[in-house]
Amino acid sequence: MSQSQIGITLMSIGAVLTVAGAAMYVLPGPGLPVLVVGLVFLAAGAVARRAGRERRG
Repeated sequence: MSQSQIGITLMSIGAVLTVAGAAMYVLPGPGLPVLVVGLVFLAAGAVARRAGRERRG
C-alpha cells in the first residue's frame, strides 16, 4: 500500500469521525474527543498524501 493510499484511507476515516463528532454535539456522546481525533486523522492523511506525492517526484 503506497503512502498516497494510506493518506486517502486516513482522510476517509478522519472525515467520518469529524462528522460523527460534530453530530455528537447534538446527540448524546463524547463529541469533542471524537471531533479532535477525526481532525488528527485528517491532518495525518494529508501529510501522508503529500509525502507520497513528493516521493514520486
